[in-house]
Amino acid sequence: MHFLKRLSGIINLHYKRYPIRCLTSKSCVNVKDEVEQKEKNILVDHFEQICMIGINRPERKNALNVATAQELLDELDKFENDENFLVGILHGIGGNFCSGYDLKEIAQYDGKNEEVLPHFGPLANRIELCKKPLIAAISGYGLGIGFELALMCDLRVMEESAVLGFTNRRFGIPILCGGTVRLPALIGYSKAIELILTGRYIQAKEAYSCGLINRYTTTGNVLGTTLNLAKSFVKFPQKTLLADRASAQFATFSAKQLEEAIQFEKDNASHLLFEEGVAGAKRFVTEGLGKHGKFYNITKVETKFEEFDKDLL
Repeated sequence: MHFLKRLSGIINLHYKRYPIRCLTSKSCVNVKDEVEQKEKNILVDHFEQICMIGINRPERKNALNVATAQELLDELDKFENDENFLVGILHGIGGNFCSGYDLKEIAQYDGKNEEVLPHFGPLANRIELCKKPLIAAISGYGLGIGFELALMCDLRVMEESAVLGFTNRRFGIPILCGGTVRLPALIGYSKAIELILTGRYIQAKEAYSCGLINRYTTTGNVLGTTLNLAKSFVKFPQKTLLADRASAQFATFSAKQLEEAIQFEKDNASHLLFEEGVAGAKRFVTEGLGKHGKFYNITKVETKFEEFDKDLL
């Protein structure tokens, strides 16, 4: 019963989006701390030996900009180096996991400073997010880099109403964080290449049936289900668990092959971010291209009407 009360409190904290009222029994110091927490791009909470890292940009559907990507890596490094916490959970605040890179930031690229583009930040060069078990708790949208973050986790738990996909296909923004390497390794080339080339959504039941995710749950319960899964790892001897995890990763992503494949991904497609991706992001901002999940009117097609030859009629 004590576990359920604590779990309920944590979930309520992360999914509550209403402002703190003036009438409260909390001290002014505690209220100030909560306000400051809500202003952070990354929120961290702990439950026993589990570290929960939440992307906190709900007004942008948790899209990553350069600053947020760096903050995320900083918190992952802290978790990795803290011996008090054995398992991590990556999730999104406010109903979405991560809707991709922030297109408004990409659209502001002026052709000079590549550092303003998150695709060339430290996240893009990360072979793995963490050396400890990390579980993605996926709600709402997990798109573009959000999909890639989920692939970089060891396990994935997904709400029934959530969707994953490389919808950056609409804007000509290439996959540059290892997604073209990890997805085929997890579910096979045939299924992976369909998702990569079409950019379509994949929902929870289909994702589960092809082995992309490990659990799916009803809407609103993903964090609780993920916490229960994470708790099941804590009871085991950790040195052996980490050694077996490392062996499985080496067998699936041989270090040399993975580095070569990710480098090829960058060499092969990075220039297209400038040739097509920035223009696509600008069309999103100015024309509404691709908003609300739309996949039509992406490329302008000239339609000509010609009279049939009378002999053919």
